[in-house]
Amino acid sequence: MEVTKDIIDKVFESIEIAKATGKVKKGVNEATKAIERQTAKLVAVAKDTTPPEIIMHIPLLAKDKGVLCVEVDTKEELGSAAGISVGCAAVAVIQEGDAKKLIAELKKKLE
Repeated sequence: MEVTKDIIDKVFESIEIAKATGKVKKGVNEATKAIERQTAKLVAVAKDTTPPEIIMHIPLLAKDKGVLCVEVDTKEELGSAAGISVGCAAVAVIQEGDAKKLIAELKKKLE
């Protein structure tokens, strides 16, 4: 399934809302742990992560655990959505807060 710009914008919006009203984990290790513990509701990984091996396991693990995983274009955009001033390779939303409906919508679209 092709991930459209619209879907990616919704992913960033979800992360921003969850950051403000719920809880997000930033970074590959934190995102991986959140998926393994099955606390992650939505995971976003950046395509421009180098080397790509750093994030390669995340989409597979997310699929295995039934967690929504979306690939976004840049680490900068992802970091900024997560509220940090540096790029971020992966972000996991663990408490949706007010983004619950938005994340449910995304899940429906991407299944």
